[in-house]
Amino acid sequence: MNHLNLEKLKFPIGKCPKIDDVSKNDLENWIAIIEEFPSKIKNLTSTLSVEELIWMYRPKGWNIKQVVHHCADSHMNSFIRFKLALTEDVPTIKPYEEALWAELADGNSNDISPSLQIIESVHIRWVLLLKSLSSKELKRQFFHPANLKISSLEETVGVYAWHCEHHLAHIEQALLHKGLF
Repeated sequence: MNHLNLEKLKFPIGKCPKIDDVSKNDLENWIAIIEEFPSKIKNLTSTLSVEELIWMYRPKGWNIKQVVHHCADSHMNSFIRFKLALTEDVPTIKPYEEALWAELADGNSNDISPSLQIIESVHIRWVLLLKSLSSKELKRQFFHPANLKISSLEETVGVYAWHCEHHLAHIEQALLHKGLF
C-alpha cells in the first residue's frame, strides 16, 4: 500500500481544515453535525457483530469498537473543555493519551453500548450548551499545552464537527473493507 493510499485511509474526508473566520451559518451547520452524530454512529454500529467490531479502517489503525469508544472519550473531554472555557479565563486544558486510552479495557470492549449511551447523553447536553452561547461566549478560549495553541470555542465547534464526520467515515471505511486490514 503506497503512502498516498494510507494517507487517504487515515483521513478519508481530508485533514481538519484551518478554521479562521466563522460565520453564523458555519456554526449552525457544525452544531447540526454534532447534534446528528449520536444517531448516525448508532445506526452504523449498534447491530454489528463482534467480528465486525474488530474490523479496522486502515492498517495499524483502530478497529470500529475503538473508534466508538474514542468518540465517547473525546467528546466527553471536549464538552468539559467548553465548560472550563466558559467559566475560567483561558484555562489550560488537560490533554490525554488517546492511543493509550484506546488500549484500556473500556476502550477496547466488545460492548459498545455504554459508549453509544455516553455519546448520546453528552451530545444532548453539549448541543443545548452550544445553542445557548452568545457570539461573545463563542470567542472564549482555552490553552492546549500539547500543541501550545490557544483555541476559541467557535473554532473548536468546527473541529468537532469535522471530528464527528472523520470518525463516521472511518467506520464506513472499515465496513466497506470488511476486515481487509
